[in-house]
Amino acid sequence: MGLPLQGKTILVTRAAGQSSPFRSLLLAQGAQVVEMPALEIQPPSSWEPLDRAIAELSTYDWLILTSANAVTYFLDRLAAVGHANAVTGIKLAVVGKKTAQVLAQRGLEADYIPPDFVADALVAHFPESVAGQRLLFPRVESGGRAVLVEEMTAAGAQVMEVPAYESGCPPVPDAVAIAALADQHIHLITFASSKTVYHTCHLLAQGLGADWQRQIQAVAIASIGPQTSDACRTCLGRVDIEAETYTLEGLTEAITQWASASLA
Repeated sequence: MGLPLQGKTILVTRAAGQSSPFRSLLLAQGAQVVEMPALEIQPPSSWEPLDRAIAELSTYDWLILTSANAVTYFLDRLAAVGHANAVTGIKLAVVGKKTAQVLAQRGLEADYIPPDFVADALVAHFPESVAGQRLLFPRVESGGRAVLVEEMTAAGAQVMEVPAYESGCPPVPDAVAIAALADQHIHLITFASSKTVYHTCHLLAQGLGADWQRQIQAVAIASIGPQTSDACRTCLGRVDIEAETYTLEGLTEAITQWASASLA
């Protein structure tokens, strides 16, 4: 009996330098993996808003971190401006197991992690009333969802959102990935965020031409969760696999279940 994903070639679209854990999960299940990074993580266009927030960090009740990139860029900037220890007096709320792990690697522990790994769950299950509280929300500069800010503000919180990093589209698609798609060697494309969906469509149009959608009709589409699935439906017209648990492990499990079902 072979591994569940043996004979399957999977395209991974995560950010450059961030695909290794997912790649390892897929390889362990027998898949071949081709990478086409659809995100480039970079500093925000200006550090000034974040630096002002850091200078006033002691006035905030909660620090909200919804991604590993937010943790990394925020803490790196704290250190760069000489306030590395300033975060010790503020409560920390994070979204996602990976975000909590990156925080722990930096010697910090989250005070609150919602049961589901999406920002909506953080709002719905927040451990205390936010009325009258000040919340600092370092986030991606463009493309993020507004639900957290809108609902926390409606609940009476003062939310300061500041750009801590940006995620842009690579200028050109990976040539090896485009060739594999053109030759019909890819069985499945995976998406771990809405932005990767939008950027991947741009890169596919660039690499495969105007009829790129026809060329991937036989390729299954896998999404890490509901928001990413919505982007898939908008841009690709479908989603074939959605993780029940919104993590890379959950996405891997959903893919292996799909592969097993296709053999039944």
